Amino acid sequence: MVAEQIEGRDVDDPLVLEAMRIVPRHRFVPGAFVDLAYADSPLPIGHGQTISQPYVVALMTDLLDVEPCDKVLEVGTGSGYQAAVLAQMGVEVYTVEIVPELATAAAEALEAVDYEVVVAQADGYLGWEEHAPFDAIIVTAAPDHVPQPLVGQLAAGGRLVIPVGPIGAVQTMWRFEVDSTGGLVGENFGPVRFVPFTRSE
Repeated sequence: MVAEQIEGRDVDDPLVLEAMRIVPRHRFVPGAFVDLAYADSPLPIGHGQTISQPYVVALMTDLLDVEPCDKVLEVGTGSGYQAAVLAQMGVEVYTVEIVPELATAAAEALEAVDYEVVVAQADGYLGWEEHAPFDAIIVTAAPDHVPQPLVGQLAAGGRLVIPVGPIGAVQTMWRFEVDSTGGLVGENFGPVRFVPFTRSE
């Protein structure tokens, strides 16, 4: 999977590539799709959500620019696979999922493969103030704007990787970084398609 789908496609962090080789993606895919676990495509995981294609997971992880022992917040746990990749890299991972069934299943899947990740069922728009600040935040669903609570929970020099754009259309992958003045500097990494960001009613 790594050699065919990821290497040579703008992902060159050896920690990311090694984690993508090691994490058993098939352990985070519903049984009906296990045979497609390593295909270069997203897969449904129920409740209108997906596990992103391997390349997108690797790209977003690479854009986070994390090091072992960094503290990272993931918004949108989904299957738990992205959190597992970060944990494999030695990152301290906190992850929030709004769908109770997915939060429970992801926590069980992560525990089953011995990844220590802190999982919460909550509205990820609000981040996780209790554990802030974070060295990096990754958002795995697309809001139509950047949630300000997440920006406020970034540490100095922190990075936010997030797809932003209208529901049902092409979005844009952004990386924002907190600069020396406390402001945000953004970089556009091109068009993507993600499931919509879900809020509590």
